[in-house]
Amino acid sequence: MTTATAALPNLAAGTWAIDPTHSSVEFSVRHLMVSKVRGRFDEFSGAITVAEDGTASVSAEIQIASIDTKHEGRDGHLKSPDYFDAEQFPTATFKSTGLRAKGDDYVVEGEFTLRGVTRTIELALEFNGVNPGMGHGAVAGFEATTVINRKDFGITVDMPLETGGAVVGDKITITLEIEAALQS
Repeated sequence: MTTATAALPNLAAGTWAIDPTHSSVEFSVRHLMVSKVRGRFDEFSGAITVAEDGTASVSAEIQIASIDTKHEGRDGHLKSPDYFDAEQFPTATFKSTGLRAKGDDYVVEGEFTLRGVTRTIELALEFNGVNPGMGHGAVAGFEATTVINRKDFGITVDMPLETGGAVVGDKITITLEIEAALQS
């Protein structure tokens, strides 16, 4: 992160590749004003690059067509121009711009691009530490969360309910569970 003011402890310099088999990119959104629908993206990649001075930068890419909400019809609608428009905008990306300590945890700032719109977001980051791994090199673990407004990214479809409110809420909670492996 180019404006880092904090470094993650015990994270060796080098490139840490996100391991998609031990990581997840999930989201939730209010549905019918009373519950939440949850989903995930199954295809994503990224890396954490740590400089010799301990500053880190993060870049990631999510394949929008890999969305899975456990309902094929809903997934198809979410891929349509009403929502993500996966054909025209096949990826969402994140590139960090800063890292700062917040108590025992951190805040990662960065540019998030979704549906062709780029906005600055902040992720609350918990660094879970480093493990020597299982014979394939060191791994590090992270959990990060943020809340975005879908309308800020051009997802403006509204489906009002007769009793007030909407079928789909505006606020989307994104949760990342990340395991990254140090590349040799």
